[in-house]
Amino acid sequence: MQRRAVLAGFLASPAAAQDFAFIPDDALLPMLRAGGLNLYFRHGITDRSQVDTGRRGDRSGQRNLSEAGRQQAIRLGQAIRALNIPVHEVLTSEVFRALDTAELAFGRAQIRVERDLIADDYTPGSASDDARAVSRRLGQAVVGGNRVMFGHIVPLGMVLGRGLAQQEFPEGAAGVFRPRGGDWEFLGFFRAEQLIALAP
Repeated sequence: MQRRAVLAGFLASPAAAQDFAFIPDDALLPMLRAGGLNLYFRHGITDRSQVDTGRRGDRSGQRNLSEAGRQQAIRLGQAIRALNIPVHEVLTSEVFRALDTAELAFGRAQIRVERDLIADDYTPGSASDDARAVSRRLGQAVVGGNRVMFGHIVPLGMVLGRGLAQQEFPEGAAGVFRPRGGDWEFLGFFRAEQLIALAP
């Protein structure tokens, strides 16, 4: 499957009334346990009363995780460990809602900030260039587990070449990508709550 180009043609917006299917639980767990995938998580649940200013490094000027989002992130990390899902590395956006999600799920020592995972309205460069860099990473092979990334809804829509609805890619959900020799195959989305419910 050809990597979809990231480009200015990303204006399509899915219909609000559309129903979106997630990867079924019975297929999801064996897939994740097998490893070799790139998992692009959207940050956890946020406090929608807070407003984004686009100021990097300014927590008070960003939309941050709500308490529900913090608990979601903690339980997501616990579920990944309890379900024996192998993780090769954890990369994150510097925007606090993504950084906090990664840290709460995996611990500060396990995560690394990658600038191109930044939200489109916070980037100091080009959002299209950032999305191209993320797309290239999604095509990179992973050995010894899964590569986990924490980012944002608009950049992933740019990678996929279409707008993503909130219901399709809710906060805490992940897109699953299988590397294909430098390209990638998109396998679908799953919700954090699916893994949390599967955990013993």
